[in-house]
Amino acid sequence: MRDNGRVTEPLFTIPLWADLLGVGLGGVQGAMFASGFQGQRRLDWLGVAIIGIMIGMGGGLIRDILLGQTPATLQNQWYLVTAGGAALLGMLLAGLFTRLNTAIVVLDAVVIGMFGAFGTSKALAFGIPEVPAVFIGVCAAVGGSVLRDMLMGLPTAIMHVGSLYAVAAGAGCTFIVIAVALGMPITIAAVAGIAVTTVIRILAVTFDVSLPEQRRIYRRKVAAETGAIAIVKP
Repeated sequence: MRDNGRVTEPLFTIPLWADLLGVGLGGVQGAMFASGFQGQRRLDWLGVAIIGIMIGMGGGLIRDILLGQTPATLQNQWYLVTAGGAALLGMLLAGLFTRLNTAIVVLDAVVIGMFGAFGTSKALAFGIPEVPAVFIGVCAAVGGSVLRDMLMGLPTAIMHVGSLYAVAAGAGCTFIVIAVALGMPITIAAVAGIAVTTVIRILAVTFDVSLPEQRRIYRRKVAAETGAIAIVKP
């Protein structure tokens, strides 16, 4: 709803059950991530819960901050309870999950798709233009993992060579804005966007597809710029 060009009420709201589902899946994913640490990097129950909360709630926090809204995850007690509980449950079942590699890949892809779709859909509902809406969706999709890596003192995963992550989220978010622009209901577009992101992410992991390394581009550029410089030998 608009009042003098300003959005006073969103045209679409994310159902609580769907938001909590994404938070819960993110919490389980955080537990699976935490179970891989050995030696001095081992985490206790509190550490696992914190990682689960970062992944489960981080994307929503970043999304709402970019939208200038009070974070939804801080207005309902069930977000923290769901994220922390799911992380602890995932830790207890870590042995089972490690034997289900395919399930882990699918879960990761679905979580990315859900946070990206929720972020883009909410941005569009608040009247944000298409390109910034995609940006907000991608930030929501990767936000949890970025906060996790910062908290753990690890290299930020999305900044390094690996299977398509942010690209998959960007594709799904772009599909949503195009579908909505063509008249598709935003709810259906969001579901389809989750599917697009999930499929691209799974295919990227399965076939080990990634973007080109920056190092190769850099070397070609240096060679072109320095090729005509004479080398003076003593």
